[in-house]
Amino acid sequence: MYLLWSLMVMTLLELSPRPISSLKKLQRLSLSINRISGPFPVALCELPKLGMLTLSQNQMWGNIPSCLGTVTSLREVYLDSNNFTASIPSSLWNLKDILKLNLSSNFLNGSLPLEIGNLKDAILLDLSRNHISGNIPNTLGSLHKLTQLSLAQNRIKGSIPDTFGLHGEILNGGPFVNLSYQSFISNEGLCGNPQKHVPACPSDSKNHSKSKKRRLIWIIVVCLVISVIGLASAIVFMLMRRRGKTINAEDEWSPEVAPQRISNYELQRATEGFDGNNLMGSGSFGSVYKGTLADGMIVAVKVFTVQMEGTFQTFDRNLTKIVGRCCNLDFKALILEYMPNKSLDKLLYSRDYCLTIMQRLNIMVVVASALEYLHHVTQYRLFIEESIAHTTTFATIGYIAPEYGSEGLISKRSDVYSYGIMLLETLTKKKPNDEIFTGDLNLRSFVHNSLPDEFDQIIDVDLLTLDEQNLSQKLQCVSSIMELAMNCTSNIPVERMNMTDVVAALEKIKQKLSSCY
Repeated sequence: MYLLWSLMVMTLLELSPRPISSLKKLQRLSLSINRISGPFPVALCELPKLGMLTLSQNQMWGNIPSCLGTVTSLREVYLDSNNFTASIPSSLWNLKDILKLNLSSNFLNGSLPLEIGNLKDAILLDLSRNHISGNIPNTLGSLHKLTQLSLAQNRIKGSIPDTFGLHGEILNGGPFVNLSYQSFISNEGLCGNPQKHVPACPSDSKNHSKSKKRRLIWIIVVCLVISVIGLASAIVFMLMRRRGKTINAEDEWSPEVAPQRISNYELQRATEGFDGNNLMGSGSFGSVYKGTLADGMIVAVKVFTVQMEGTFQTFDRNLTKIVGRCCNLDFKALILEYMPNKSLDKLLYSRDYCLTIMQRLNIMVVVASALEYLHHVTQYRLFIEESIAHTTTFATIGYIAPEYGSEGLISKRSDVYSYGIMLLETLTKKKPNDEIFTGDLNLRSFVHNSLPDEFDQIIDVDLLTLDEQNLSQKLQCVSSIMELAMNCTSNIPVERMNMTDVVAALEKIKQKLSSCY
């Protein structure tokens, strides 16, 4: 189906004058690993919201058109493994918000201009296996967010610019802990621990002192907030409420609720020096490692990137139970309760495990309760920067409310929409970006077209079996959940339910479903 759709799109590109340019809301176009030949279709330059373009591993030839540099919405471009020739158009270096650019394995020539330094947000730049010549421009060294850079197998000459050298203080923890001193040789701008064979960092510098003092004030404030509030109380609050218990002020602020302080040394030992084998995942604000404390307790250690803007705002906002914290000048981490059962996504699509209808409903109730807490108890809403918003968008295509795609608006009602889509996915076991959803058909319309009489034909085949007891009552509960999801995913934001009502409705359905067993 995916290949057929890809070929259909390219046929439209070739046979019609301007068909693809009418898709003004298209955000992703992926046509990789096909046999597409011919020049680059310039009609793609007329898609104002195109964020990701993938034409890798085809047989396209000719120039990369300069008009591609005018599509400022682009965040990821993959044109690798084709037969593109001539030089890279200078307009591409104007895509200041680009995150990933892969032009490898082509026949591109010419030299790299100083304007390549405009790609300040780029994290991947692969120009390998081309015919690029000349020197490496000094401005490449200013791309501080790059995690992957490849200029291999070209005709580049000269030396590596000095701007590629490291400078500043070598931190004692995190990814530097296992690096030997040889990793820092010939970087005179480095300072830190003498064991790394570098000079000690100056402590009497005015700028260093001011910066250090500001950071110290921030960290003290944050640590005090953590100590006093201890967001773990939120978890206690939700758990107690679900069990029908009440929490008085004394219980909520008792010393047992506040997370304990854990030293950097203890975390180093628990995670085996933050070894890569213990890395569970990375994100915008840091990384999460699995660790074992001295008492044998398995935990998840969330290590924050202290230089990252927004870290202090996220340090005290977590829904997972906080076991402890580590907070000093150069290192900040939260020790969280380890969740051994993996994510809903992994369980839902696992071949070795099948979630029952009751398990799925329990998960949905807990998630809804967490959202309700964020919306109506903490009154908290995180608005992310534009560059991060685009990155997040591409990771969650299909879950995003229509008003975000058309107007860029984010609200609590956007969360409700995303939650409703997750409800539908949990019941149908179909991702919203499944290849069957093309044109006007999406997960919501797919379910809507089957309600109320044919929904049993679209639910996950493993959800219920024909020989189950009380099958009709269970199907009625599933139908109620789908109706609830429809109300959460209305295209008009004001028509969507709020999370308090969602939780109440799910609890009623759960009670009715429990009576069937």
